[in-house]
Amino acid sequence: AIALGHPIGCTGTRITVTLLHEMLKRKSKCGLATLCVSGGMGMALALENIA
Repeated sequence: AIALGHPIGCTGTRITVTLLHEMLKRKSKCGLATLCVSGGMGMALALENIA
C-alpha cells in the first residue's frame, strides 16, 4: 500500500477500491479485503458483485 502511495489513514479505502476494480476486471462474484485500522486493530470486508 505504501508503494502505491496514500494519505495516512486511507489504506483501507485504497485496498477496497483496488479490490472493486479487480473484481470488475476479472468478472469476480466475491472479493475479500483485510484492512488495518489505527492502533493495531483490523477488520475484514467481504464484497459481492450482484450486477
